Amino acid sequence: MLLSQTSRYALRAVAYLGECFAEDRSVPVGEIADAVDVPRNYLLEDSAPAGASGDPVSERGPRGGFRLARAPRTIRLVEVVAPLEPAFTERSCLLGRPSCSDTDPCVAHDRWRHLADEVSDFLESTSLADLSRAD
Repeated sequence: MLLSQTSRYALRAVAYLGECFAEDRSVPVGEIADAVDVPRNYLLEDSAPAGASGDPVSERGPRGGFRLARAPRTIRLVEVVAPLEPAFTERSCLLGRPSCSDTDPCVAHDRWRHLADEVSDFLESTSLADLSRAD
């Protein structure tokens, strides 16, 4: 898979928050974990979903949880993934070469660039609303 488990969990959790956006409430961690089959411990870590962008807001207390600060249609998937996948979004070399570029390509460069461009286009053009059937 092109995205790490962390990014996939974040996308699932934030997409669920998108589905709950119209309810204007904080969604408890346990509800998110159960709804999208993400480990509860993951949601309690600093890195997710608040570590992902897309403006998730964490609220403490008896009615605490997460909610989105912006409408799902305004949040692109790249905003969620980029903070968690810097190597992918910075287009690093698949083989780890520090100098890999269009002018000094590695043997996998052209194929990888094509695939990375496709994934990048998808992440940039797809909103949370597209994933969550929410506005």
